[in-house]
Amino acid sequence: MTDATSGSTVPRRQLGRLLTQLREDASVSLDAAAEGLDCSRQKMWRIEKGLVPVRVVDARAMCELYQVSGEMKTIVTGLAKETRAKGWWHSYGDVVPSWFSLYVGLESSATTLRQYDAELIPGLLQTREYAAELFLRKNPTMTGAEREKLVEVRMQRQHILVRRLPSAPTLKVVLSEAVLRRTIPDRHAMAGQLRHLLDMAALPNVSLRVLPFTAGPPLASETGTFVMLGFPQAFGRASTEPTTVYLENITGALYLDKPAEVAAYDRVWADLETLAPDEAASEKLIKAIIEERA
Repeated sequence: MTDATSGSTVPRRQLGRLLTQLREDASVSLDAAAEGLDCSRQKMWRIEKGLVPVRVVDARAMCELYQVSGEMKTIVTGLAKETRAKGWWHSYGDVVPSWFSLYVGLESSATTLRQYDAELIPGLLQTREYAAELFLRKNPTMTGAEREKLVEVRMQRQHILVRRLPSAPTLKVVLSEAVLRRTIPDRHAMAGQLRHLLDMAALPNVSLRVLPFTAGPPLASETGTFVMLGFPQAFGRASTEPTTVYLENITGALYLDKPAEVAAYDRVWADLETLAPDEAASEKLIKAIIEERA
């Protein structure tokens, strides 16, 4: 496992932003910081971008270099220790690619998740049978054991929706009606998947709405599937993790967190909420589709 995929995602990113802020407050250039720590400029850059875990000894050295207060030094070293803690997903090895490992770390730390999908049931709401079918189609040459690992990762991710500590995040999902009507080969398993959606939508922290064909094309027609992740307030002067938009494709993913980017997706989400019927009407539509398949 590489440095970029080990350690805890959110503390790394928080610590990186905090160290950048402290360095700039002290009027120390990146090159001067690298020289003061006797390391490469590239290492400093990777630390400040939150791409690698940070050794406590390096964190303390930076605090000395930037002449920070004792209270701030405690915050920095505390975050540095957290960056080296591994998430549960690391036990699954290389079956979880580095670009997705970052997402799982963010997902597990988020307090709000907003997702739109026009093609598939979102991973957090999938049944084991539905997930297995998707992985079989996506990776037909993969061994059964490897595919089972992928399914297990997906099932494990779903635990965040029912956890007690920290509090389970709020999940808001808008699905195109096409997602519900696009069946997998096992029709019985698809019926089970639709019933599972109803069960998950009954959770107090889950909102599920269906965008019917009759609603017309939403602004999301141009964005495709996306997830917006919101995060809790950070402690001390550590900066809060910014709202992040996650866009996945077949070879990797994009993480957007610039204010203008997030604002653009906020507008798309607002349009979806305007077009999609409420949860009760969406539940009726799902039940109607289940009855059609009976």
